[in-house]
Amino acid sequence: MFENLVNKIRNEVCKTIKYEGDNQTLIWKHPDETFDMTSELIVSESQEALFFKDGQALDLFTAGRYTLDENSIPLLGSFLNKVLGKVLDKNVPFNSEVYFINKVEQMAIKWGTDSKVDYLEPTFNFPLAIGACGEMSLKAYDSKKLLFKLLGTGNKLDQTSLTNYFRALLMTKVKSYIAKFMKANSVNIFEIDSHLDEFSEELKKLLAGDFAEYGISLERFLVTTVVKPESDKQYMKFKELYFKHFADIAEAKLNQQVSIINAQTEAQKIIIDSQAQATKRSQEGYTYQQERSFDLAENAVGNPTVGQIANMEMGFGTALGVGTAVAGTVASNVGNIMKLVQSDFSPIANLPPSFEQKSLPQGKSDKIICPKCNTELPSNAKFCFECGNSNFLADDEMICPKCGEKTKKGKFCFLCGASLVNKCSKCGTEVPPNGKFCLNCGEKLV
Repeated sequence: MFENLVNKIRNEVCKTIKYEGDNQTLIWKHPDETFDMTSELIVSESQEALFFKDGQALDLFTAGRYTLDENSIPLLGSFLNKVLGKVLDKNVPFNSEVYFINKVEQMAIKWGTDSKVDYLEPTFNFPLAIGACGEMSLKAYDSKKLLFKLLGTGNKLDQTSLTNYFRALLMTKVKSYIAKFMKANSVNIFEIDSHLDEFSEELKKLLAGDFAEYGISLERFLVTTVVKPESDKQYMKFKELYFKHFADIAEAKLNQQVSIINAQTEAQKIIIDSQAQATKRSQEGYTYQQERSFDLAENAVGNPTVGQIANMEMGFGTALGVGTAVAGTVASNVGNIMKLVQSDFSPIANLPPSFEQKSLPQGKSDKIICPKCNTELPSNAKFCFECGNSNFLADDEMICPKCGEKTKKGKFCFLCGASLVNKCSKCGTEVPPNGKFCLNCGEKLV
């Protein structure tokens, strides 16, 4: 009867012991518990196999193929010999438990807060409730510790079971950290997504030690989403105001850039026209000064007074009936007399000082001189017709935004009295007189 029982047990002995679980399982217990010294153990890469006897962990195997004998399982063999009181026969079955520990990194394990975090939004000072979720990846690094502390007498430990074990730990630390961080750093709810990398890195540091106590390495911890109260009407109202504020600033900056581009385009057109005129004069063999002299000569011919004086100069030489040399001398003398007469005919020369001051207001001039080529230009010229220069302002001068005239730099235009300094009512930063928004804080200017 006893021999029949032994033979039956021998027939039921498992001859090949190998892992039959999936990649999402961390610990898997082999269903068979009866082996002998002829059984073979197969351990794949990234796995370990641990033999248990009567609840005691004995031999641990890494990747490879093993025949179960006293050399490969010295702890188990010694335990059995001690219990049986004799050297174990290789054909005699023995009872043992084999656990396979999968050491492959378990990736894309989902996590999420089971409730929302209440806190006071620091920018707009209204209460909010937010949540968070993401993914993590874990890896078993201490097989015995993992078995002892988490599996116990169970048969399997998978990702779902592992997440449930650590759910309370995750919820407590994640919610507490996010609330403290946002309060300490005054993080705007509408800018919180820019801090996801920082959340992930800091939470991984906070949680790594807790996982390590159970023989698990926290390889990655990612906060992928902060759940905002999109159904909250108050939240949506502040969200609209927040984005409208930045949209207005962006529009103002864009309009300013367009204005600058348009002004530069017009300036370039004038420069090109000036350069074309200068090239034309150079090809025809005269300068701007000579062209102005031609214009003045044409005006002089059309002036009756000047024409009569010129005729007098020519008539004197002929009427005297003298030789050419004498006529030239007389003409020269008469020419000098004509210059004096012309100066007497000057409307400005004959005006009293008081009238002259009233006719030409102080601070204005009929002509300006180009500082680059010394060409005389009208007072309202913006570009030199000879060289294309556009900088007619001295270091202490500027253009008044109200009257458009040159004035000394200061707080007020000395011609029209307009203010030359414009400051933001919110932050006090000086801004251009025609600006619509403060370039420092974005405040809309009245």
